[in-house]
Amino acid sequence: MEYPAGARRDGLPAVLDDPARLAALEASGMVGSAPEQVFDDLTRLAVSVTGSAISAITFVGDTRTYWKSVPHLPYGGVEQWQNAVGESFCYFAVGAGGPFVVEDAEKDPRTAGHQAIGPWGVGAWAGFPITTTDGQAIGTLCVIDTRPREWLPQELETLAVLARAVSNEINLRISLRTAQAALERARGALATSRELARSLQDSLLPPVLRPVPGMDASACYLAYAGEAEVVGDFYDLFHARGPWWTAVLGDVCGHGTEAAKVTALARYTLRADAGDHLSPAVVLERLNTAMLAQRAPRYLTAVQATFRTTPAGAAGRLCLAGHPPALIRRADGRVQRTGVPGTLLGTMPTVRLTDVRFRLAPGDLLFLYTDGACEARPDPRSALPHRPPFDEKALAQALADTRGMDAATTNSHISDALAAHHGGWASDDTALLSLRVPPGP
Repeated sequence: MEYPAGARRDGLPAVLDDPARLAALEASGMVGSAPEQVFDDLTRLAVSVTGSAISAITFVGDTRTYWKSVPHLPYGGVEQWQNAVGESFCYFAVGAGGPFVVEDAEKDPRTAGHQAIGPWGVGAWAGFPITTTDGQAIGTLCVIDTRPREWLPQELETLAVLARAVSNEINLRISLRTAQAALERARGALATSRELARSLQDSLLPPVLRPVPGMDASACYLAYAGEAEVVGDFYDLFHARGPWWTAVLGDVCGHGTEAAKVTALARYTLRADAGDHLSPAVVLERLNTAMLAQRAPRYLTAVQATFRTTPAGAAGRLCLAGHPPALIRRADGRVQRTGVPGTLLGTMPTVRLTDVRFRLAPGDLLFLYTDGACEARPDPRSALPHRPPFDEKALAQALADTRGMDAATTNSHISDALAAHHGGWASDDTALLSLRVPPGP
């Protein structure tokens, strides 16, 4: 394999010797450090999402590779948790400065005959570099399968996200080392945890919604006010097939890495199946089956709408899986509930799910939300701790007050109404998604 900076005499990439890269590696504090749960959680998530046999986080020096997280192996101490840099594939992603993906290690000309294939049982390998803020590649997050295989695009996307999460953790730790006072270091540690959690959370949500021809769409995510953790609300909007589009919004029980696993599984399963089945009930039932097969550690509720634009506006079908009802705001401001209550997903092999047809005329808006929008309550430490929750009735009234507003302004109005009720202290995370048919001329 050729590298932009050439190669050393031993055939390894010359960038391994780059002084700036080695200085960044030293500043990370990772060389010779022991395993930590924050990294083990990410490698276990990589195994869960890809179904691989092994996942690892390593840091690559000029002559040695230092293991940070290899959950399938017991920790044997600093001396045992390292090897010569050429005895694994980890330097490939560092040398390339980007992803390195092999589907058949024995046959791929870049890796055929490599000394790591036998000891590590490498049939297929995929790795992404861990980088510092100034672009120095100091390590690798990788997965290994014992047999050749094809890596799916969504698996590689998730690995890239996890590598960025590791990079964020490392970069924030480097920043912490510059803190001058113990109090600032403590505050920096909290910021580190929050940044890592938010990085992974944001990666599980589309950064922007894909435009739907003939529709006005907007979504937003409102974080809860608790400890810094990855939480379970998610939304998505994507093209299913032909004229059909799918909007989905869900709420995974709990927080943390376990919730992130289920969120990732749900998003990828829904995207994979929505193009084959235009019935939301069928798609959600298949997600339930996938969650049980994968022994998902958390259950979830969801609402899915599959729709198309029509000369009269839009039409489609909607299904609730243990989720609050969808709301339709008509052009005249009337608000209607829609959807038949159904079974939440991930707990039972048989679920009760029902498709309901809906139509939107010009000026109508379909509003999807998680329960943070209808169970908001004020900070118990505030002057009004006994104020009743912001319930479904209050939410419907707030939505009615948005008559004439577009999708983004509607979400903003609802967000402001929630903040005014709980005083800025959100007891739960909240996702909102609005789909509006623009009014006629």
